[in-house]
Amino acid sequence: MRNNQTPFLLLFICLSGLWIIQACSKDKVASEVDLQLLEFAQTPTGFVWYKNTSTLLDKSSGSGHPEAYLRTRYNTIAASKLDANGKIQAGETFPEGAVIVKELFENTTALRRYAILYKDSANTYADANGWVWGYIDADGTVAESATKKGSSCIGCHTQSGNIDYMLMNKFFP
Repeated sequence: MRNNQTPFLLLFICLSGLWIIQACSKDKVASEVDLQLLEFAQTPTGFVWYKNTSTLLDKSSGSGHPEAYLRTRYNTIAASKLDANGKIQAGETFPEGAVIVKELFENTTALRRYAILYKDSANTYADANGWVWGYIDADGTVAESATKKGSSCIGCHTQSGNIDYMLMNKFFP
């Protein structure tokens, strides 16, 4: 279902002769920032894969994501902080404009969700480190809006061994 076609249910309730119409949305509505993050995720060109390969990786023991497989890609700005082997350089901080997309798969063929990070310190929805967090299903449904500033993600991404919230090197050395 496209993000501009959110299905809804209209309920008609009669109270003492007064009809009330209530709309119930099935999916969370995407904000403008969520749509921008989805566009980043759905544009696969111009990215570099972690360790220079698009091969799916098994979920790590430290992952809070329920999906069984993942792969991670970096736009050219973010890729400036990768070494020749496609790993994040230790101690680095990603520059403004960096986009990192983690593709999460239920199995080896079914893409389920995108976890997106976009470094944009001036963005209203950026966290204290300048990151805008997106968590969006492959069909465009917002799993958790960027308006929440990564509140359910930061706890895991701040564990020891992170590099500017990234844990790829820690779990996939």
